[in-house]
Amino acid sequence: MAVTISMEKMGMRKSVPVGFSWTTFFFGFFVPLFRGDWLWFLIMLVICMCSIGIANIILSFLYNRIYVTNLIENGWIPADDFSERILREKGILG
Repeated sequence: MAVTISMEKMGMRKSVPVGFSWTTFFFGFFVPLFRGDWLWFLIMLVICMCSIGIANIILSFLYNRIYVTNLIENGWIPADDFSERILREKGILG
């Protein structure tokens, strides 16, 4: 499932996934690299190297939530009522 968030002052919109990350499950630390999330790219790279890739299973459950939370903390807001409701249900918005 994906929600739409926006950065009103810059006029930007982005569709971001919430829930289990199949892309992280299959592609691991490359997902944050492609999304431009450099900090989590490095964290996931180190964790996956230390666990011989087994950590991808755990990170698949966590990464989308981490990514959306970081965007919200950096000023992105839900673009519509549906997105806001989903983010509240998932516990991302307070």
